[in-house]
Amino acid sequence: MGRPGRYAISQTLPHLAREYNIHCVIANAENAAGGSGLTPQLFEKFRRYGVDLITLGDHIYRRQEIIPVLESSDRIVRPANMSPQAVGRNVAICQTKLGPKVAIISLLGRLFMKTMVDCPFHAVDRVLKQLPPDVKIVVVDVHAEATSEKVAMGWYLDGRVSAVVGTHTHVQTADESILPNGTAYLTDLGMTGPFDSVLGRLKDRVIRTFLTNLPHAFDVAEGDPRLCGLLVGVESTTGKAEHVERICIDKSSPLFVNLAGGEVD
Repeated sequence: MGRPGRYAISQTLPHLAREYNIHCVIANAENAAGGSGLTPQLFEKFRRYGVDLITLGDHIYRRQEIIPVLESSDRIVRPANMSPQAVGRNVAICQTKLGPKVAIISLLGRLFMKTMVDCPFHAVDRVLKQLPPDVKIVVVDVHAEATSEKVAMGWYLDGRVSAVVGTHTHVQTADESILPNGTAYLTDLGMTGPFDSVLGRLKDRVIRTFLTNLPHAFDVAEGDPRLCGLLVGVESTTGKAEHVERICIDKSSPLFVNLAGGEVD
């Protein structure tokens, strides 16, 4: 979420990856550029920080300069249930240093969302059928407003993908689990950004809008940057999840270093 989120990633991700021996990092970056969208420059910056695969969401085309990246890069995906004519890939696959490949699929929810998209359940079925047989580790990012839609997708894909994680609501849920057939699940990863805020935005602007019904600029807040997410351990030959661990790293963590510094270039 904006500069504070980028700062949190730059300060924590390299240390987190070493501490937990992480082989693939996936990030939803749709709020990276001033709170809405992603630019080519920030895409390259996240790659330098150690992000292997990037998903987006309903703000995917907010910064139209990202379109050439969506057309050319094999490390970023658009939601698979958007129009077939929409720019971007349905799936992205990266090969880890140890050998196993990881695929990422993005889906947009339909409940309470303004974006017009096709059924995410039918869309993910189509994409899964297209995956090469040697890709055993598959992660699905469900960018949706309704928790019911995310939970339903988790059960629908249990045993067919390695992990189903939710994004969009910016509030980390406490329901991490491994479903009966081996799929890791979390309803919402939470926000990487300023927690001294209303979902990453300046508190007074949002409260003023609730009180007056008048529009105000929801600028990105600055205070208390944190990194939130989910660690998933997967058995690479079967694609089944064996470990899930919800994380939220703030400035008190030894993994959050160089606090006096700015965003690392």
